[in-house]
Order: sequence, then structure tokens, then C-alpha cells
Amino acid sequence: MAASLISKYDTLLADLDGVVYAGKLAIEGAVESINLAAKAGLAVGYVTNNSSRRPETIADQLNSFGLEVKPDDVISSGQTGVELLATMIPAGSKVLVVGGEGLRKRVVDGGFELVESADDEPAAVIQGFAPDVAWVHLAEAAFAIQKGAKWVATNQDWTLPQERGLAPGNGTLVSAVHTAVGFLPEVAGKPEPAIFGTATRHFASKRPLFVGDRIDTDIVGANRAGIDSALVLTGVSTKKELLGVKADGRPTYILENLSELHRPYSEPKKTKFGFSCDGAKVELLAGKVRIISGEAGSLAVLKAACAVIWNAPTPIHTLDVEPALYE
Repeated sequence: MAASLISKYDTLLADLDGVVYAGKLAIEGAVESINLAAKAGLAVGYVTNNSSRRPETIADQLNSFGLEVKPDDVISSGQTGVELLATMIPAGSKVLVVGGEGLRKRVVDGGFELVESADDEPAAVIQGFAPDVAWVHLAEAAFAIQKGAKWVATNQDWTLPQERGLAPGNGTLVSAVHTAVGFLPEVAGKPEPAIFGTATRHFASKRPLFVGDRIDTDIVGANRAGIDSALVLTGVSTKKELLGVKADGRPTYILENLSELHRPYSEPKKTKFGFSCDGAKVELLAGKVRIISGEAGSLAVLKAACAVIWNAPTPIHTLDVEPALYE
């Protein structure tokens, strides 16, 4: 019997929003799959760009789903952001925080002094997402940065998955400050590699697999960090986005959900005019990408189509792609 996909790795690193849960609800199959990985002896960590909540709060939420999570298992962009601050300003410096309780705690635990106003002359501003961030907070950040404070953002995610849909993320708030100050911050979270370094060091991982739902942050970030990645189709990124992604955003694996970690993974195989996968076949003929066999909308067809388009001699915008491949 073929080995499962996850069996070649020693650590499972998972994003949270869109992978383990959507808003307050666990995604189907996620809890069982993560528990099975832990039972098999893998270290399991959670790597999130959301720095607004304390690790204890996140661990409590995950445990309420039926997982076994310690606060130290949660690696947030706030943690990496504070690590970056420590390389930029002296220990004990004043720091203005735009963000939630979790980020403020990280800053205090890092040995810095919290301040609320640019008039306190902070040495740095660290900016993360929180639902109650308002104009006054963004303005104080802008004033401090214009006076010379260093600027770190926990992440630049444009959207945040919620039960009701996609909401504006920290990237929109960072953009507002950027408009005022005229330059961009140092970024701790995905897709920058720093947060992946924090995670692999923490778990002493030699063969990690990172699972995410966003190409622009999760997969690009893992690729930049030199880590194998799996994209699950339970969150933000769509089939259409996946088909057209450039080389830096292509995942090692494409999964419907986390349960497929525990099955053998079928790689697409080259055919005369395209690729096949698990009985599905997609071909490129005269500039047209077409399903030859297999059920439209299936993972097998999607994987074969990705292989065809990613290996095509011309970019996707020059190809006639069958709509059933991405609808």
C-alpha cells in the first residue's frame, strides 16, 4: 500500500483561517486530520498572520473543537514581528502598538514599553489587525512614523475570511498608513519567510509541510522559505487563481481539504498532448485547454489542468481554457 502524503514529513504547520476554521466554525475533517497527524508522531504547529488574539485564546478555541493545542504551538506574526523589532531598536524601547491584546502582550513580553501616542516619541510602531482598530490609531501610527519611528507590520493580508464572507484585512489598514507616510513597513508575516523561520526553529523541524488556503501569502511564503506546501480549497484561493498562478505561487500539493494528508498523493503524469491524474485527462491542443476525460470540478481534473497550464509554452492569458475547469 502506498504511503500517505504526510508520512514523509516530521512537522505539520497549518494556517488557521480557511484551513482549520472559518470564523468560529471548524472546517469539516480538519480536526480529525490534525489529531491523526499528531497521533502518528508529527509535531503540529499553527502559523497565523492574525496577531490580534493571545496564543492562549487561540489554543482555547482550537481545543474547543477537539484538538490538543498548547499556547506555544501557535506561531503568530506578532511573535515574529517582535523578533524583528528586537533587531531594529534597543531593548526596553517605547513601542506604539496598533492592534489587539495579543500583539500588545507579545510586545510587553519582548521587553518593550507600550505607549499610546506619537507624542510619547516611540522608537517603533508595530501594526497588526484588530476589529476595533480605528482612524485615531492609524493616525497616531502615521504621526510617529513621520517623526522617525521604525515601522513593522505583522502582515499585509488584504482579506480576512469570516462566516459571512471576506472582510478587509490588515493589508487595508497598512495601506492607509502607507498613504500617509509614503513608504512600506518591514513585514513579519506570510508571505515573508521570517515567520516560517520562527516556526521551524520552535519545532526543531527538519522536514516540515505547510498547509494554507491562500496562494499570495501561504504558498508564496512557504516557497520563499524553501518549505514544501499544500494548498487546500477550503478558504480564499480559487481554482481559477490556482490555474493561472505564476511559478512562485505554485504549491507542492493541491488538496480538497486536510483529510487528504492521510492518503497517497497522485501526481499528474505526462501524456502525448497533456497530463492525466487518477483517470482524468486534460490536453492542450491548438491553444485550447480541454477536459478529455474525468468529471469537471473534480480534484483529479484540476490537478491535470494545472500541470497542463503550468507546463504550457505560453502564458495562460494566451490560452483558451475550458470554463468548466475553474467554475
